[in-house]
Amino acid sequence: MAEAEEAPGEPETATPRPLFAGLSDISISQDIPIEGEITIPVRARARELDNSTLNESVRHTIMRDLKAVGKKFMHVLYPRKSNALLRDWDLWGPLILCVTLALMLQKSSVDGEKDGGPQFAEVFVVVWFGAVTITLNSKLLGGNISFFQSLCVLGYCILPLTVAMLVCRLVLLAGQGPINFMIRLFVVVVMFAWSVAASTAFLADSQPPNRKALAVYPVFLFYFVISWMILTFTP
Repeated sequence: MAEAEEAPGEPETATPRPLFAGLSDISISQDIPIEGEITIPVRARARELDNSTLNESVRHTIMRDLKAVGKKFMHVLYPRKSNALLRDWDLWGPLILCVTLALMLQKSSVDGEKDGGPQFAEVFVVVWFGAVTITLNSKLLGGNISFFQSLCVLGYCILPLTVAMLVCRLVLLAGQGPINFMIRLFVVVVMFAWSVAASTAFLADSQPPNRKALAVYPVFLFYFVISWMILTFTP
């Protein structure tokens, strides 16, 4: 019996074609060559070698760091609104100043059992604990300065008080008396004002306008405590 003919007007059903048909016929390794150079340009390589510190000598590294610390000391001695201490912060300068100040404040004990260690530890703890407390207070008040930037500024601004301690030690070599005390008082007051002015010059713009007084007051107390330790020091 012959097969039934299709009804006129009925569309033919086409077999669906796979979506990615034909991709299996392409050989990537044979038909598409992989070409190109993975090299660094000469200028970029030279710039990278210039900025790298891996190949420089130890002496060159130490001298570069000492020059950076010296520049920050000059910024403190001539305080002005600058972001030098905030941009290139480090803790080498504050550590040097803290150790120097603690050594000069250390009293020589006659008793052999006391080697002056607690005095050194007290100064070291007062300086760093005070700086950390002021930094946390600044962050809680909404300051836009990082933790280590604030420590850097507060530590470097101890430089005037360290100079005051050196002058007081030289004055005390001539003996104690009312005239020597007035000289030491004048030097300590001037250097105290210098430290406060220098620190506020760097930290003023990092605090909200309506909370600057709350941020400056702990700084005032911090340097006042250090100044009092210097003024009351007796060898």
